Amino acid sequence: MSADQYEPIPTVKLSDGNEIPLLGYGLGTANFKRGNKDEINEKIIGDTLTALKVGYYHLDGAEAYGNERELGLAISRSGLPRHQLFVTTKTSCRQGESIETAFSRSLAALGLDYVDLYLIHSPFFSGPDPKPEELQAKWREMEAIKDSGRAKSIGVSNFLRPHLEAVLSIARHKPVVNQIEYHPYLQHDVDDLIQLHREQGIVIEAYGPLTAVTKAKPGPVDEVYERLAKKYGVEEGDVALRWCLDQGVVALTTSGKEERLRGFRERLPKFKLTEEEIQEISEKGRGKHYRGFWGHIFKEDDRR
Repeated sequence: MSADQYEPIPTVKLSDGNEIPLLGYGLGTANFKRGNKDEINEKIIGDTLTALKVGYYHLDGAEAYGNERELGLAISRSGLPRHQLFVTTKTSCRQGESIETAFSRSLAALGLDYVDLYLIHSPFFSGPDPKPEELQAKWREMEAIKDSGRAKSIGVSNFLRPHLEAVLSIARHKPVVNQIEYHPYLQHDVDDLIQLHREQGIVIEAYGPLTAVTKAKPGPVDEVYERLAKKYGVEEGDVALRWCLDQGVVALTTSGKEERLRGFRERLPKFKLTEEEIQEISEKGRGKHYRGFWGHIFKEDDRR
């Protein structure tokens, strides 16, 4: 089955007028490059080509993953027209280096003239308690990248409410996206981060959306996922993704398995959760806290 035999992945409009596909393929986690960063990893290229073949045209990369060259090579080998793709990469904001320098290096590694979305990978580039003026200075550099036309949209990742508020207070271009770990066991309720997103028109991008299925069992949503999967004739992972998609949250999957990628493409368009089912998962999820990433920054019980 080729990509054009599946229903197109829906998009959501960003505050700058551009559109982002609601389902994306992430090159972090499973394809995070370890070992010799200079050696081309054919498996990463192969996994990305598999995702492209199945129609995952939203590709999420980052300088920190060490695999921008592999992402670029997969794009080149796919033969797909550039306009058909939505490509994201992120800057690590290395100390003593401008974002212009980092962005130019990323573009060269990708072999592209522009990216669709460029993100600050985290607010913690200077430590666990970044100063507002540091975040603001970096955001002004991001705005210059957007003004140049080499990034169609700009945003952030792993920002909490104070970090977003610092940037929003001086922004000429608002962040269009905040990419965060988001699943029923990490809903960021403590400081109303999700509410701030909605008030400011910032799209939530979820990484780790399958966490309650893949990493955090047993837990209070297990029974709900199982029951809804049986009701709709799908897998529990499909229910986990629909919980995001049905809230207008962009979801990223990092699987390198073609069967799983095809399964999501085939089954996700066939059902939607009701408002009551979305709320039930949310309420059950608040009965457990689990964070899979950034443990060196957050305390174990920190639900932000």
